[in-house]
Amino acid sequence: MTGPTRHVVACAHGTDNPEGRRLIDGLRAELQRRLADHEPAIVVHEAYVDVQDPRLTGVLAGLPAGEPAVVAPLLLSEGFHTRVDIAEAVAARPATAAVAPIGAQQDLARVLAERIRAAGWAEGDAVVLASAGTREPRGQEQAREAAVLLSRQLGVPVTAAFCSAAEPRVADAVAAARAAGASRVGVASYLLAPGFFHDRLAGSGADYVSNPLLPSVMIAKCVVERLHEAGHLLPRDTE
Repeated sequence: MTGPTRHVVACAHGTDNPEGRRLIDGLRAELQRRLADHEPAIVVHEAYVDVQDPRLTGVLAGLPAGEPAVVAPLLLSEGFHTRVDIAEAVAARPATAAVAPIGAQQDLARVLAERIRAAGWAEGDAVVLASAGTREPRGQEQAREAAVLLSRQLGVPVTAAFCSAAEPRVADAVAAARAAGASRVGVASYLLAPGFFHDRLAGSGADYVSNPLLPSVMIAKCVVERLHEAGHLLPRDTE
């Protein structure tokens, strides 16, 4: 696709955590760099669905009329924010679309494996993958898919668990692993950056908790992959 300026709105959840904000800013900058390599006419915009400004609806409303835009969720799975907040904002502006959230991808699983190993994982440890949580069935399934991919990276079973909205909760999954005979249990943080949910993992009863996924250039790569899949970038053989 070529022509006038096209807008990619990198839409994150939002956080009060200063380090979390810095890491999301870095992700957006890396996304801009990678997209500029594809098409110089693409401009990446900052937006949020909660906690922080600018909010997505205002960002979309402020874009030049007639210029195409696509919302790229900086979110790991489907949920209320994709189904309602992003969908409604996109529907309110012509020439605007949204791509899928990052979701379970092999590159993401490799980062998860790096993080849990760095946190102290050793063979014989039980592993719980901790997602923020959602009532959306597809979002829950995406967390379970991420657990399967991490399991393949580590060569051991991985249990998907949630900080809120879905079962099992992280602390319950940790307790179940111990009851099943695990002497050590590690939690793999399936979260982009430090913030409310990552802070709660310290109280899960695990022996160790991995750092969130950021910083990693792989996250921006995964977002670019979603844009490719939806046809919002030039075909790979013409780049």
